[in-house]
Amino acid sequence: MKHTHLSVLAVFISAALTGCGQSEKAQTAPPAPSAADAKAFLTEAQADIEKVQFPAAHAEWSYATNINYDTAAVSAYMNEVLSSKVAQYSNEAARFNNTEVDADTRRQLDLLRNSLTMPPPADAEKSARLAKISSDLGGMYGSGKYCRSENDCKTLVEMSAEMATSRDADLMLEYWAYWREVSKPMKDMYAEQVELANQGARELGFSNASEMWRGKYDMPADEFPKELDRLWGQVKPFYDALHCHVRAKLGDYYGEDVVPQDKPIPAHLLGNMWAQSWGNIYDIVKPEQEMQVPDVTAALVEQGYDEIKMVKQAESFFSSLGFAQLPESFWERSMFQQPEGRDVQCHASAWDLDDKDDLRIKMCIQITGEEFNVIHHELGHNYYQRAYKDQPLLYRNSANDGFHEAIGDTIALSITPKYLKQIGLIDEIPDASNDIGMLMQVALDKIAFIPFGLMVDQWRWKVLAGEVKPEDYNKVWWELREKYQGVMAPLARGTDAFDPGAKYHVPANVPYTRYFLAHILQFQFHRALCDIAGDEGPLNRCSIYGSKEAGTALNNMLEMGSSKPWQDALATLTGSPQMDASTIADYFAPLKSWLDEQNKDRSCGW
Repeated sequence: MKHTHLSVLAVFISAALTGCGQSEKAQTAPPAPSAADAKAFLTEAQADIEKVQFPAAHAEWSYATNINYDTAAVSAYMNEVLSSKVAQYSNEAARFNNTEVDADTRRQLDLLRNSLTMPPPADAEKSARLAKISSDLGGMYGSGKYCRSENDCKTLVEMSAEMATSRDADLMLEYWAYWREVSKPMKDMYAEQVELANQGARELGFSNASEMWRGKYDMPADEFPKELDRLWGQVKPFYDALHCHVRAKLGDYYGEDVVPQDKPIPAHLLGNMWAQSWGNIYDIVKPEQEMQVPDVTAALVEQGYDEIKMVKQAESFFSSLGFAQLPESFWERSMFQQPEGRDVQCHASAWDLDDKDDLRIKMCIQITGEEFNVIHHELGHNYYQRAYKDQPLLYRNSANDGFHEAIGDTIALSITPKYLKQIGLIDEIPDASNDIGMLMQVALDKIAFIPFGLMVDQWRWKVLAGEVKPEDYNKVWWELREKYQGVMAPLARGTDAFDPGAKYHVPANVPYTRYFLAHILQFQFHRALCDIAGDEGPLNRCSIYGSKEAGTALNNMLEMGSSKPWQDALATLTGSPQMDASTIADYFAPLKSWLDEQNKDRSCGW
């Protein structure tokens, strides 16, 4: 499952500059505002937003950790108050479009003007309706269950856990199909939400919300998708080799009548509710020769790790890099387990409720190796949040939203056997002959994910731009999944289906391109940090655990927040302002050679 970070304004405020796509409206009121007026406006706006954002964040936390009628009502109300206030100041920021100001003031004005995810219309009734839809969609997802009978109901967490380990194709198909019943009632509400958000975007001077979303990345909105395609082109040859091998092994396991060797892979067989990461089917696709791959789950259980001990260990990773320990309030206020007797959003997320020190994570932690990685990832968000806390409000975010996700994953790339031995979870580091197995595990999670990370917003940008009508939502969703992932729906999908809504980030309106970018950036960051740490071994065996030099270099980038274009932040750590996916080929080189050998007599592609 992919993970979210929530700073105080994360639900509402994104973190990158747009330099295009706004229509400039004529200002009739003389005199023209001055540079001093612009600075005064920014000071007032940020102070005013801060007053509302703290109670809004607490309302959102209360709702996420206790879904009921009252918390939903308060959360929806505070969401509306805050997003309306941000929208008001976003509109006002456009007054300064033609004012000559310094670069820093211009950046803050542009960040403010392009700060909302689903911008509310100025009309109070429509704004309230948008807030209610957002809250209702989140609640429908969070409280969704599949009930076989009155006394046999399963949550998403329970179904996901079974799909991770079950090899019963019929059972997995049943869970796959019934989780998508939860999203059917969302479809009309989602379509209404799109209309309202587009109205809000037009009022801010954008042609639609799609242009707004694509314009948050320090480059022209129409150029950004081309940059993503360039990066995907660097990864695709390796993905195609992985896909070919996985499909062949699934065909061997389930039979080619279930997994045809000339078509996309049926989506329910990949060990994950969304077929977005494939690590759970490692046992089916792993190399046949015996591999010594550390069983982190078994080690955690054997050594008596509970939820708190897992989080404490992840904290100690950051401490080893020179970062200060988490505040006491983190341990008092975080949610580490599914509470008894109440609905919560178990989806792992990291929060900063006061933009200073009220850091928390929200998870229903399972004692597994995968969750051990997730905890390191979530704390990466928290340490990033704390690093930029002294920036002005509008700069308290990552250089672009992909950076926030990438930092946690970069840390998780250092959870190598070397690190596991250093912390006593394993006794010895397997030699390099075992690397194919470990690289396969990483590739099944990370490389399998990359095209999914790309297509979710490809779909959403088309929807928000009005290119895809509600009656075609599902059809286009599966066209994109087949094109990018080579994955297909295992059942015919009815016209009432809304399968995108079965993925948390769609009803929650969390932009998804950040996860695609994160999967590119984390390997680029990892290489830079390993170089700084002086690790001379293969990239896939490097851990920066214990390197204060790497910690200092990382912190230098983190504390910039979004005060400079992401290209500058990237260059601070890596020496280059350009994202580059070629590190992925280097990291996985031994596995790619092995896959090419396996695939030489197979039919690949779909």
